[in-house]
Amino acid sequence: MLDIKLIRNEVKKVKEKTQKRGVDPAIIDEILELDESRRKLIQDTEELKKERNRVSEEIAQKKRNKEDADEAIQAMRQVGEDIKDIDARLNAVKTDFEDRMSRVPNLIHDDVPEGADDTENVEIRRTGDPRQFDFEPKAHWDILEDLELADFERAAKVSGARFVYHTGDGARLERALMNFMLDVHNKNGYREMMTPQIVRAEAMYSTGQLPKFEEDLFKIDGMEMYTIPTSEVTLTNFYKDETLEDAQLPVKFTAQTACFRSEAGSAGRDTRGLIRLHQFNKVEMVRVERPEDSWEALEEMTTHAENILNLLEIPHRTVLLCTGDIGFGSSKTYDVEVWLPSYADYKEISSVSNMTDFQSRRGNIKFKREKGAKPEFLHTLNGSGLAVGRTMAALLENYQNADGSVTIPEVLRPYMSGQEKLEAL
Repeated sequence: MLDIKLIRNEVKKVKEKTQKRGVDPAIIDEILELDESRRKLIQDTEELKKERNRVSEEIAQKKRNKEDADEAIQAMRQVGEDIKDIDARLNAVKTDFEDRMSRVPNLIHDDVPEGADDTENVEIRRTGDPRQFDFEPKAHWDILEDLELADFERAAKVSGARFVYHTGDGARLERALMNFMLDVHNKNGYREMMTPQIVRAEAMYSTGQLPKFEEDLFKIDGMEMYTIPTSEVTLTNFYKDETLEDAQLPVKFTAQTACFRSEAGSAGRDTRGLIRLHQFNKVEMVRVERPEDSWEALEEMTTHAENILNLLEIPHRTVLLCTGDIGFGSSKTYDVEVWLPSYADYKEISSVSNMTDFQSRRGNIKFKREKGAKPEFLHTLNGSGLAVGRTMAALLENYQNADGSVTIPEVLRPYMSGQEKLEAL
């Protein structure tokens, strides 16, 4: 959520940056009108409450003097009715104000390029060259089936489309990738966490999934609770409604969880294999930083995501997202994209974002620079490190052999009891 003081004081800048994201800047005018109404009503009710206190004292004095207080009592009743009326109007205005505020995206960083969609993202760097095969390479979904590493049909029988059973070496490889990623992030100073995977609505609101993206979530019937779309939700909310000491910063978390997404509107090739599942595993990185340190932290986190693919020796590139592709709560985002031979293209495997104080305002997460200092909102950052299913897909496709087997990257072999290849049973 944006700071209302920022909107009041820099309305032109806020409108310009909002419009660049494809949002009608008229919502800013609506917010300012509601803000003015809200402030006026608060002022009116405070003045009436002062009047009520004055009349109440007048009544008490008349009673002490054994004077007639009926007229003053009637006046106080009227003041009470006026306060009730204003409070009702104030609550309605507050609700409308907060709803509109919750639907305004974060302000983009000045570095973010303008563009309509992902075709206008800007490539920052590229690592590794796509492999040139001397045979016809398979798509990962065919490799999974041929080597009996996964079963989509039985998963569909149990849970429906876009679910999967990982089986045998497929399950072991998934677990190996998760453990490998967590170990690498541990070495980079991230504190490993094991988090809840069901959260209250207010946790989703804090990180920006609600109210805008409710259709993408799985809600538990009859409860205001949701399964998490990413452990960004649980890790960022760890310090919800808390004020940290400066010495506690920076905070660096990592966690592996299942993630649940409805993937509303997705179709086509991405719905095959492991690219867009309703349930998938992901290793997440979250950081809580002083505002002045968050931009350097964003660059470092991006290299930490890239490092997983560097160690696995899988070709990838990093792009800076444009205004038409950047997420609702992000001020600046890098996508790390992995090369998939089946697409003859790069596919996103990690998004690393600086949310600035957008989430901390919603979640009321602050810090004090020193004892007695005024609390300030922190900056929060998040990034995939990495999406495990997509990493498996990339590994299978890039390390496949002409005989149908798949070579296991050297860094993963200790996590697979020294196994060097995935082969047909």
